[in-house]
Amino acid sequence: MSKIKIAIVGIGNCASSLIQGIYYYKDKNPEDAIGLMHWKIGDWDPTDIEVVAAFDIDERKVGKTVDEAIFAKPNCTTIFQAEIPKSDVTVSMGPVLDGVSEHMADFEEDYTFKVADEEPVDVVKTLKESGAEILLSYLPVGSEEAARFYAQCALDAEIAYINCMPVFIVSDPEWDAKFREKGLPAVGDDIKAQIGATITHRTLSNLFKERGVKLDHTYQINTGGNTDFMNMLNRRRLDSKKESKTEAVQSVLAERMDPHDIHIGPSDYVPWQKDNKVCFLRMEGRTFGDVPMEIELRLSVEDSPNSAGCVIDAIRCCKLGLERGIAGQLTSISSYVMKHPPIQVTDDEAAANVEAFINGDLER
Repeated sequence: MSKIKIAIVGIGNCASSLIQGIYYYKDKNPEDAIGLMHWKIGDWDPTDIEVVAAFDIDERKVGKTVDEAIFAKPNCTTIFQAEIPKSDVTVSMGPVLDGVSEHMADFEEDYTFKVADEEPVDVVKTLKESGAEILLSYLPVGSEEAARFYAQCALDAEIAYINCMPVFIVSDPEWDAKFREKGLPAVGDDIKAQIGATITHRTLSNLFKERGVKLDHTYQINTGGNTDFMNMLNRRRLDSKKESKTEAVQSVLAERMDPHDIHIGPSDYVPWQKDNKVCFLRMEGRTFGDVPMEIELRLSVEDSPNSAGCVIDAIRCCKLGLERGIAGQLTSISSYVMKHPPIQVTDDEAAANVEAFINGDLER
């Protein structure tokens, strides 16, 4: 069985968890494989993925092989699969563009990005020469220019695209039209976790709706200690992130909440948390007889492995899209694993749609 060949932009914690997972599940079988939503999608199990190209801008990763780069600083996620075969793929220097916020220069180098003194490669040429079928984007939040650059690179290299970060590419009709014109599938935008802040908030919000409880006020506040949270200290980079997370919750409510009554977004950077993300969730509502009720919840997760469980399904569904000649938005898997998909549906409906897509009963 041939591998699904992917290229990755951003060899950070999320890429590290994904690549570790590809090898972690090699010695597993469907009965004892914890942490997967699907063992098999089409003909591919979790190990049938190969990284054939990689791009980053950090001097501790550029020029290193992928197996070395995923454990290089400032990566700080849990290492659950330390033994990674030696890769023959070297991390290439990508264009910086707006990928590094200026405030990150104020932090110690072990925790922040160190931009390599290298000339960027020709990304399209590198993608074509690598044989990649799918480009996976893990760019930092707020990298609007860089996100569009790499999306265009995927189009120019004629490969599929998965957008894991909150710049609205796949959910934008203009970009969708470009991928349709090229005959390429795309999945996005902004990856969810398997059990994370957004999916938990959505589930509880839907529960309020289904049980006839009026939700009056809610907030979701998150803290973490990885470069993602450091990057998000620059509030000017957060517009699309806040919109993505807020819309994911608003979309499951019986009626949209006034913006003053709902607050969802990153809160602060706590270095010692590393890749651990802590979510503080509060919901205030009224039940029978307008009697008030409240929920307060604290959720603690290792952020990057949590998202990798969704990405490993997105990759395999995207490959199905390629095999079936589907062009443009893959709406079923996007609604299932992304915060800002082209179409928002309930999580139960999204799960059913993915099963239908995998079985060939739903076009996209």
